[in-house]
Amino acid sequence: MTRLQTLIVEDDADVAAVTRGFVQRHEAFTVAGMVGTGHGALEAVKVLRPRVVLLDVHLPDLSGIAVLRTIRAHGYTGEVIAVTASSEVDTVRRARQLGVRHYLVKPFTMAALHGKLDAVRDALRSEAGLGAVRLDQQAVDALLAERTAPIPTVEGSALTLDRVARALAAVPEGASATDIADSTGMSRVSARRYLQRLVDTGAAQVEPRYGTAGRPELVYRPSVG
Repeated sequence: MTRLQTLIVEDDADVAAVTRGFVQRHEAFTVAGMVGTGHGALEAVKVLRPRVVLLDVHLPDLSGIAVLRTIRAHGYTGEVIAVTASSEVDTVRRARQLGVRHYLVKPFTMAALHGKLDAVRDALRSEAGLGAVRLDQQAVDALLAERTAPIPTVEGSALTLDRVARALAAVPEGASATDIADSTGMSRVSARRYLQRLVDTGAAQVEPRYGTAGRPELVYRPSVG
């Protein structure tokens, strides 16, 4: 499989170097370039046409949102993972309106980044596999559901995150997103999002569990201590 070309947009040289190492250690992605400014990002996207952009929201010249708006206006349809120093609801909402499906909050671990990259890879595989298949209305709705799901309010998000954390704490041996979805009554996609948020904040750990066939399943466990 050809590795997916990834552009890193980050003005902190040390953070950029660490991020580069994280990306290079994922078997499905490679770093096409690194830039530290918004204007540099605009030029790099035009020249490199990366499949994925890791876009810091806070840049010294242009905001990440301005960069995102400009590259979308010029026809860039690749995946963008927005990176921010804090979970700013307004920024997330604006990024979502511009087609961003994945977010990372600094500081992030390699596991957190790889989780986002896994989601990007899986989505691209699914969309490529559809090819010229004719979809009925139900299939179209399912395909678009994750992209158009509303962003929860801060209060509702916190309550749901606490519910997921308590459900995970009840199974210290580990649980998959499907297990948590079944125990909380939410969708598997939503359960995985909240589990990843627990991982991002250090409240949970994730690792692959290999079965007899197929892709490994991600198993989440509450962090100890």
